[in-house]
Amino acid sequence: MIFGKTKKIHFVGIGGIGMSGMAELLHSLDFIISGSDKLLSERTQHLSSIGIKIFQNHHQKNITNCDVLVYSSAISLDNPEITAALERKIPVIRRAELLGELLKLKPISIAIGGTHGKTSTSSMLGSILISAKLNPTLVIGGIVNDLASNSISGKGNIILVEADEFDRTFLSLQPTMALITNIDLEHLDCYENLDDLQNAFTQFANSVPFYGRTAVCLDDPNLQSILPHIKRSVITFGFSHHADIQALNISYESGSSEFDVTTDNEKLGRITINAPGAHNIKNALAAICLAVELEIPFTQIQRGLRNYSGVWRRFQIIKITDDNIMIVDDYAHHPSEVAATLQAAQSGWDRRVVVIFQPHLYSRTRDFHQEFARAFQNADVFICTDIYGAREKPIDGVSAELITSTAKQYGHKRVHYIQDKNQVPEALNNIILPGDMVITMGAGDIWRQNEKIIEVLAL
Repeated sequence: MIFGKTKKIHFVGIGGIGMSGMAELLHSLDFIISGSDKLLSERTQHLSSIGIKIFQNHHQKNITNCDVLVYSSAISLDNPEITAALERKIPVIRRAELLGELLKLKPISIAIGGTHGKTSTSSMLGSILISAKLNPTLVIGGIVNDLASNSISGKGNIILVEADEFDRTFLSLQPTMALITNIDLEHLDCYENLDDLQNAFTQFANSVPFYGRTAVCLDDPNLQSILPHIKRSVITFGFSHHADIQALNISYESGSSEFDVTTDNEKLGRITINAPGAHNIKNALAAICLAVELEIPFTQIQRGLRNYSGVWRRFQIIKITDDNIMIVDDYAHHPSEVAATLQAAQSGWDRRVVVIFQPHLYSRTRDFHQEFARAFQNADVFICTDIYGAREKPIDGVSAELITSTAKQYGHKRVHYIQDKNQVPEALNNIILPGDMVITMGAGDIWRQNEKIIEVLAL
């Protein structure tokens, strides 16, 4: 019996993308779920619509009747609900601990880790598993367009989860199969330096059992350097001729990508995905790598990836206006992600690219403003609004102007700092030309401006 006599589970920070997915999954398994969040959102509204009790704001009275309290990494330990639970001897656990228990639901458990591409890779592999009629259970860190959700409860033998390295939470997982998309310096509020981050990913790779397998991208130099320290069986993927699963004969066209897949100099077949850019080909290769390991026939892998329709806020085409202006929204919030998104935009379309970027976190802006400034050199026009602080308090001397002023110093000639994001739609009137691609970008709430942008451009 899963979780013994525990039936009533309360989530603090239930509106978060990872928390909401687990809450929905456990609700589908007939657990009694409740949760709280500071702000109500589309996710909390969805959870409420399927019968989960949602409380706005955090208060000790919210947990009077729960067997266990689960909190996300964004929640402080002095939260009143956590404090009340501890006083009442109610078990208090982190989200990752619960996710680790969920992995025990199925004989085959897969955890997808990496600094970038986790959600897309998980979604692509999920699409393959569904197309192969393996009836998987999924807990993914983004809304999969086909599912209109970030989780499904399947009756098959496979559970697939996204493993987040923030706060080292992925080290609570012990999957039977692990995958690492890449390693890039990130989360400097949790890791001392790149070596510290690499050590954590090495530990994650070695968390699989002796009979398990870890898949890694051979193109990534930071992954290459930890390969000697991975003590489990490894399978590799990438553009490298030395990778076990390779992509060759790549082509891009209007939002789709095609490539041949080879292994041991044998061509398995050609893949088409409805996603632009080299980074999405690598995400697809990662999914193919594990699908091959699961002995899924290649024709079913092809069909699964052909059916993949993307993830919310991952190069999501919102609208093409009467003036042929393409409105796109993307979650990119790290310099490497920005560069990958811009490469995708330029490889699939012949349009001028106008980016509206909302930095995410004061610490990330402070630590990476120079790298952001370099990445945005590839945008024809760069507009930057002020920082979405999320879990952080402001840091003295840190604003989005750090990025825009540095971009100008580096030679970018069309940079605009518009501190208030609500003023961006009107400002576009003097910037946008027919045929442009406009990309709202960032992990905050900049996507909410798209409706207003479309209204302004229609005038």
